[in-house]
Amino acid sequence: MGQKELKRARRKFGLSAGTLATAFLLLLVTMALPVQARSQKTSATTLREVTDETGRVVKLPVQIGRIVSLAPSLTETVYALGLQDKLVGDTEYCDYPPDATKKHKVGGAINPNMEEIAALRPDVVLVVKSLNRLETVRALEQLGIPVYSADPHSVIESMKKLAEVLGARPAGVELEQKLRDRLTAIQAKLKGVPPKRVFFVVWTEPLQSIGKKTFIADLLTYSGATSVVDSQQDWPKYSLEEAVRLQPEYLVFASSHSENVRNDVEALAVKPGWSAMQAIQKRKIAVVSDAINRPGPRIVDAVEELARQMHPEVFAEKN
Repeated sequence: MGQKELKRARRKFGLSAGTLATAFLLLLVTMALPVQARSQKTSATTLREVTDETGRVVKLPVQIGRIVSLAPSLTETVYALGLQDKLVGDTEYCDYPPDATKKHKVGGAINPNMEEIAALRPDVVLVVKSLNRLETVRALEQLGIPVYSADPHSVIESMKKLAEVLGARPAGVELEQKLRDRLTAIQAKLKGVPPKRVFFVVWTEPLQSIGKKTFIADLLTYSGATSVVDSQQDWPKYSLEEAVRLQPEYLVFASSHSENVRNDVEALAVKPGWSAMQAIQKRKIAVVSDAINRPGPRIVDAVEELARQMHPEVFAEKN
């Protein structure tokens, strides 16, 4: 556009030189965008409102085409729902299923790279309240990127709701039924069996356990166990003296390396205080897969694994 054309436009529309130049620059930027990006932006103008599990109202496109997950459990859920082709990015800790390691990495769950996420042009970023920081959510919102936050207390219900949000309701219903059927089968085996009193060890130094309202406490009940910790906090810290006073029948650890945990228990057994705990004395230690820490589709595997360790007589194969 030459000087004469600019002057004519200014006279015709009553625009200042600065306003006209800005509009012209925006036009050039828009024209430079790939056709795919422009068409996606157009389709995203049709929005719907959903309420996430923290009570936030989030505006999302009617059709979700691009997903970024900032939590391993949500990555696993996306795969379980058959939406892996829409997953354009996840974190360095998203390692299951193995194909998740091949996705574009946007950093860690605590400190994701905002530029990497923005470059992926996601329709939604998935986070978990207990894992990801509120600062991350706010930073993404400032970039105009929608964020859906899960806060699972009932893991299966949480996955079902996520399926609906992502437009995969039939897959969510199928997944829910499959997991509930497996839990029902476990419950049938444990019918009439007194639950074991357990102390779930999140961390040993400082000693940390689980509160009554956490999804892990909920899962323990399906395993034929009950937590000796009576706390409204999600992840309460306990003194060793308090834990000894509770005298749980079992100590439960979550780890993908059970041998390492058992070695750690042997080291704890000789430490002052720990040796007074009967579960340590009798080596009543249950080590369950760290899948129990991930509120995703593998939680039933962890439930059954824990139930078999605490109630081996119930799950023993009959001749």
